Order: sequence, then C-alpha cells, then structure tokens
Amino acid sequence: MKPVLSKKTKKTAEPPKKDRSFSEASKTMFIKPRLSEKTYGLSEKLNVYTFEVPTGATRHTVAEAILAQYGNVSVKSVRIARVPGKTQRSYRRRGRNVRSGQRSDTRKAYVTLKAGDKLPIYAAVEESKPAKESK
Repeated sequence: MKPVLSKKTKKTAEPPKKDRSFSEASKTMFIKPRLSEKTYGLSEKLNVYTFEVPTGATRHTVAEAILAQYGNVSVKSVRIARVPGKTQRSYRRRGRNVRSGQRSDTRKAYVTLKAGDKLPIYAAVEESKPAKESK
C-alpha cells in the first residue's frame, strides 16, 4: 500500500528522483594524479592516466570524479590496483631502540581516455621543452 500525503487530496507520495549525472560520492571525492616517468610514458603512448584514489572507490565513482574534475573528456575504461603499504623501521640510540611501523595501503586507478582526449596534467612539462631551431 502506498503512503498517502493528505486525506483531502488523496495524492500518493512519489519517491525522490535521483540525479543520474554524478553521484554524491564522486562530487566530493578528490583524486590525485601520480606523477612519474612511467605514468608520463603511459599517457603519451596509450592515453592512460594514473591517479591515487581512496580505498572505497569503485570504477564508476572514479570515472564520474574524472568527469567532475577535468570536464569534457570521455573515459573509455578504468582499472584499479591495490598497492600494499611498506614496512618502515626507525632506529634510535645507536641501534638499541628499534621501532617498526607500517605505511597504509593505497589504491591507484589507471584511467584510459578516448583517442584525442587529453588531461592537462603534464602541460607544464610539455611547455618547458625548448623548440628545436632549424638552420
């Protein structure tokens, strides 16, 4: 039985409509690009960009966060990999007091864009390259 809003009008309550364009999690989720020589090579050759994502992120929320942060790009695919945290040791007092800890686990997402789409992550690197002079 459907819930009734008022007895006079006998109108039934409709469930609230969801905005399908972006979910609330992807609007608030901030993804940070991973900058290294390997990721630069992947972006140049295969049009794949690498990001650090929260541990609870899914492929769909990462794709929506890319659209929310970078605008009009078409995400072709998203792959997510877990990076285990490394064990860290600290030595004190000439090696007598050894403490060890663990870095937290992280996740990284490999985002493939459609051909022709680019993200302005490496724009400063490309601008700083000097132009070749012809004689």
